[in-house]
Amino acid sequence: MAVKSFKPTTSTLRGTKLEDRSALVKGHGPKKLSISKNQRAGRNNQGRITVRHRGGGFKRRVRIVDFKRDKFDIPAKVTGFYFDPNRTAHLALLQYADGEKRYIIAPKGLKVGDTVVSGEKTDILTGNAMYVKNIPSGTPVHCVENEVGRGARFGRSAGQIIIVQGIDSTGKYVQIKLPSGEIRLVPASAMATIGQVGNEDKVNVKLGKAGRRRNLGWRPAVRGMAMHAVQHPHGGGEGKGQVGGQAKDIWGNRIGTRTRRNKKTDKFIIRRRRTKTRPDAKK
Repeated sequence: MAVKSFKPTTSTLRGTKLEDRSALVKGHGPKKLSISKNQRAGRNNQGRITVRHRGGGFKRRVRIVDFKRDKFDIPAKVTGFYFDPNRTAHLALLQYADGEKRYIIAPKGLKVGDTVVSGEKTDILTGNAMYVKNIPSGTPVHCVENEVGRGARFGRSAGQIIIVQGIDSTGKYVQIKLPSGEIRLVPASAMATIGQVGNEDKVNVKLGKAGRRRNLGWRPAVRGMAMHAVQHPHGGGEGKGQVGGQAKDIWGNRIGTRTRRNKKTDKFIIRRRRTKTRPDAKK
């Protein structure tokens, strides 16, 4: 999906680049495949802000996406592509031979009228889903499960591509290379979809003005240096000061501090996306 630019009649439009959604079906799609979404403005059930800088924006409905692809050996025809306000990728609407309709993440290269199928082992065609152990090494995939039957967890956003590197010596796991460069193991019977996620030009989008950002549910962020000293480690001082020492977040953690604490899955990571030592650390 390409991006469209505008005639620079204003300074805002000069740098604005938005998605070209001319190939998408206008409308919200089947009503049964979406549910209402309660906007909490970044607050939890106690009313406390747990995610800052969120709130407002357009009303949305959550699309029910088939991440499991568990309808085996039943061909489905692509009837159209739809916009999803909750994700960067677009959705493809499938109509199965038995009449059921489901949304899936739209892969790059899939067209209206194409037929896709899922099963233990199928043809290596864009949009088909199968066990990752039956996918040849070097094949690009997306929507990969990390637990059997749980649904896709890796490679779901626009332009994402995962490379299958082959089955390990035990035969229980398959190595995959994530877009970040991380190499990890997933169960051999985990489902994966052939191809790259579409809408790869999403990274080239420039909203152009703050109003579009607000429409997406983002509120303004105040700089730490503009706060009082009790509100932020960068705050305090007179005039426009400088950040003394390492830059920190509002909770006092150094910028770049790793927050991953999931030791249960460390054994599945063969190579991390970055080294443990900081690039600027002395060797």
